[in-house]
Amino acid sequence: MIPVCEPLLTEEDAALVLDCVRSGWISSAGRYLEEFEDGWAAYCGMRHGVAVSNGTAALEIATRLLDLRPGDEVVMPTFTIISCAQAVLRAGGTPVLVDSDARTWQMDVQQVADKITPRTRAIMVVHIYGHPADMDPLRELAIQHNLIIIEDAAEAHGAEYRGRKCGGLGDISTFSFYANKLITTGEGGMVLTQRDDWAERARALRNLCFQRARRFLHEDLGYNFRLTNMQAALGVSQLRRFTDIVARKRAIAAAYTERLRELPGLDLPVEEPWARSVYWVYGIVLDESTGIDAAELARRLYAHGIETRPFFLGVHEQPVFHKLGLFRGERYPVAERLARQGLYLPSGLTLTEAQIDQVCDAVRVSLTHH
Repeated sequence: MIPVCEPLLTEEDAALVLDCVRSGWISSAGRYLEEFEDGWAAYCGMRHGVAVSNGTAALEIATRLLDLRPGDEVVMPTFTIISCAQAVLRAGGTPVLVDSDARTWQMDVQQVADKITPRTRAIMVVHIYGHPADMDPLRELAIQHNLIIIEDAAEAHGAEYRGRKCGGLGDISTFSFYANKLITTGEGGMVLTQRDDWAERARALRNLCFQRARRFLHEDLGYNFRLTNMQAALGVSQLRRFTDIVARKRAIAAAYTERLRELPGLDLPVEEPWARSVYWVYGIVLDESTGIDAAELARRLYAHGIETRPFFLGVHEQPVFHKLGLFRGERYPVAERLARQGLYLPSGLTLTEAQIDQVCDAVRVSLTHH
């Protein structure tokens, strides 16, 4: 079975983790944690990095920094992971959804403009599947309406928008370092910002809001969202070879495109002229003319020994939010089509050319034998 996404870990990764263990600094303090925070923030062009336990935790802290009040709105794409809307709700705000652009699968900028009201406090931009969202018009909207941009770059490590790194384009940005990301710490995440006050508060929030002067006196409610020094050691090792990781991801995508671009009935990932995608995953969307949906193609590929993953189901279609009285009757046709017709192929860094050939042959057989 060809796995859908497998990290590439090296002897250097193991060596740094072992060094951390031998140092005794295995919890939430140590030189690897500081090096990882500073190194990743600098790579993205941000002043501060605050490492946390996972990408969802990063979103929770980022939205807490907004100090949302009941009725405050945050505009975001419906085509994203549930963590985005969940974070806004837990911070006391209301998520407001927009559809996707059919070509890039990123949030529809015009719909963002249409959804801004006097209650809007922020735009949560999500870079989907390794390709940047179109940031310039979104930043213009933010300036025009005095809004904060939260940039969810959990899937876009190393991606670029007009020569600038994703994660360095908003007021606050968040990353995930889960096992399927370009940099992994097993579990892990980070909040990036230019603002000193937000960074200081984020560090407090991740650590139960302990105070420096008197540790067990609390003036705010925080979380236990700490990342360990051992996990950070793994991240530091991969950050040192990150250029090679990005190059390998792009090479895998190019190999898929070369083999699949002439196959009818498939929409393949695009790369806009203003973008440099890292192709976190290689997604394909089936045309309805094929007569099958993504779930059926996934079943056929699995029979050939190929693992896949479905695309996101839109936030507006999640039953848990309907139970809360949210998004009922809302329709976002592009996101709905992506959810039903889209999946992604094996995209891990360990993927070989022979395995790419095997995957593409299985896709071709699965479609042509219909």
